[in-house]
Amino acid sequence: MTRLAALVPGGKGQVGSELSAILRSRRGTLVHAPGSAELDITDVEAVRDAVEAFAEAARDAELRPVVINTAAYTAVDAAESDPDGAHQVNVAGPAALAEACRDGDLPLLQVSTDYVFPGDADRPYEPTDGTGPRTVYGRTKLEGERAVLESGARAWIVRTAWVYGAHGGNFVKTMARLAAQRDELSVVDDQIGSPTWAADLAAGLLELAEPVAAGAGPQQRVLHCTNTGSTSWFEFARAIFSELGLDPQRVNPCTSAEYPTKTPRPAYSVLSENAWREAGLTPLRPWRDALRQAFTTNAEAFRHQR
Repeated sequence: MTRLAALVPGGKGQVGSELSAILRSRRGTLVHAPGSAELDITDVEAVRDAVEAFAEAARDAELRPVVINTAAYTAVDAAESDPDGAHQVNVAGPAALAEACRDGDLPLLQVSTDYVFPGDADRPYEPTDGTGPRTVYGRTKLEGERAVLESGARAWIVRTAWVYGAHGGNFVKTMARLAAQRDELSVVDDQIGSPTWAADLAAGLLELAEPVAAGAGPQQRVLHCTNTGSTSWFEFARAIFSELGLDPQRVNPCTSAEYPTKTPRPAYSVLSENAWREAGLTPLRPWRDALRQAFTTNAEAFRHQR
């Protein structure tokens, strides 16, 4: 196992918190996982100083450094009325990190999203498929990908989807809260994707980070990583109710037209695991198994929502 030093911007979020927890549980590792209050990735000088200080600490500890950027502007609806804010966090921030990594010769993993695709496919998206984001969030995440890949840094993009975890807000916590407030719920049944437990995604990112930090890693620079299998939001909600020990029949299906949102959501968000597997990396477990384990591991975080 590679002895890692990891800098994780966005370290207080869903994925960053899980990365930090895994790394801190390993002996002989160094992790710095700053939240946005500690490291604003849109501040170019702050980013450069943080990367340089981290690289020096990694050298002193004789560890192999890697930067894993989990910081993002993920509020899909808010981004539509705040495109400049979304651009700063999703494009300018990753660009600044990539430039600092390039100059310091540090590898960078950039977490991205299914929203870079139009969401109208009838099979899982491959990393090489044409993109076509339909939201400000998706467009800025795609621009961030391009900024990273064009920076000259040793960089990999890892797209994921439908992430939930013990930290921050997410669909699982929303369902738990609404279950305590309502007798019945209606959830859309015509949007398909792969629910992804943040802890499993973090483990996947670290499996990629180890060869990358050692100077190896896959040649393909864009990869997809989600829990395997697919479902609808409606079926996901029913599975959540089951894990809560509640009657899943309390969740009813509806169409997207019956539950309009400010910003359109992709109808189909399933990401193919083929490239991940071909890179010699371990596909994540099926989404239903992951949800069961998430409730076993994080029962208090998911069950007590108000």
